[in-house]
Amino acid sequence: MYDTLIIGAGMSGLAAGIRLAYYDQRVCICERHWTIGGLNSFYRLRGRDYDVGLHAVTNVTPKGAKRGPLARLLRQLRLSWDELAISPQLGSEIVFPGVRLSFNNDLELLREEIARAFPAQRDNFQRLIETVVDYDDLDETHAAQSARSRLGEIITDPLLIEMLLCPLMFYGSAREQDMDWGQFSIMFRSIFMEGLGRPHAGVRLILKLLVRKFRALGGELRLRSGVERLHVENGRVVGVRLENGQTLEAKRILSSAGWLETMRMCDDGQPVPAERPPGRLSFCETIATLDVEPKRLGYDRTITFFNDWDRFDWRQSQAPCDTRSGVVCSPNNFDYDEPLDKAGAGVMRITALASHDYWRQLDGESYRLEKLRWYDRVTDSAVRFIPDYRGRVVDTDMFTPKTIVRFTGHENGAIYGAPQKQLDGRTHLENLFVCGTDQGFIGIIGAVTSGISMANMHCLK
Repeated sequence: MYDTLIIGAGMSGLAAGIRLAYYDQRVCICERHWTIGGLNSFYRLRGRDYDVGLHAVTNVTPKGAKRGPLARLLRQLRLSWDELAISPQLGSEIVFPGVRLSFNNDLELLREEIARAFPAQRDNFQRLIETVVDYDDLDETHAAQSARSRLGEIITDPLLIEMLLCPLMFYGSAREQDMDWGQFSIMFRSIFMEGLGRPHAGVRLILKLLVRKFRALGGELRLRSGVERLHVENGRVVGVRLENGQTLEAKRILSSAGWLETMRMCDDGQPVPAERPPGRLSFCETIATLDVEPKRLGYDRTITFFNDWDRFDWRQSQAPCDTRSGVVCSPNNFDYDEPLDKAGAGVMRITALASHDYWRQLDGESYRLEKLRWYDRVTDSAVRFIPDYRGRVVDTDMFTPKTIVRFTGHENGAIYGAPQKQLDGRTHLENLFVCGTDQGFIGIIGAVTSGISMANMHCLK
């Protein structure tokens, strides 16, 4: 009998496991796949290492900071700043037709950029900062408010509203065409007020650190052990049946599989409420390996968020990939103490909205050929806004919504899960709780924080 069984060895599941193991709980993490991390993982292909999921870690405050999500995370998991070894971004940008806003981990730069490009909005932007600072994370009424509506009360230039929404939606909105005001405030603070960074070794460093910590504390990690069914009696989960037929027992279950996906595992026949539909926003991402670092080609930005018209259209893609907007990231362009690749190789990644329905119905050779075709189209779109690196590409790869479904199990390949979050993690069963994307925290730091907070709230009392 385990004290807590955790479904999924992603960031939130591993963090919850560590937190509970510190308090001598007997904890087991069950992961369906052969590796850890979910979509925030890594793999090796043709002799090269690739990260998936991670562009940058948000909420990057300086070493020694006592406040903020990263500092709280380090305290709760008893990790040191040096163990994560996060290097800050060199600088990023938001690019719309005729307007380019630069930002870095110092909010003053974005203030100056907005004063330059939108001088009439200088005071309004300061009002927005003050409003976001005063936002109360614990006030759930904020979650239901529209970010577009609240922004419209503060910022009077529609283009600036769209430019501010673009990076925040790309990095954390499960709602189409809008964000919850609470999520907007969290993402604004995490990206613009705290900042972006990356460990030199990428996501593999974070995952391996979490696994080592969990196992050192006596935690049990079972790979290739997907959960098939949660057996329910009298309002409680009394047994967990794995896909291999084995049955495990635990006092409580913490699931990072997603709300809808977790409810479908329960065998009590309770329907999933119609007012909590699955998300529909999914991505394709291209990865190009270059024979030079991007800075040698004139690209020194860490991340470029681009959009090719004055309205940012954040909804389920009607085309296989929506090439009107996207995110370009170079893992080379962080402020490392040494080059990312000592041989001088570079990496460019482009993320764009994509249609799950289109990619789902492709099989075999058709899928392979469509990946090649849309890799080219996504790249063609991005190089309108950044230096053209296509002549220096030596290897490529690409993932699609089918990849997201494969490694996360999320319905529709929804990268950020369901639009309606369960902020307290509770379900209709007294000993079943959710953490991760559908609990409400997004990104690497958000996922780890979710696991910690749900473990504290439901499993340590």
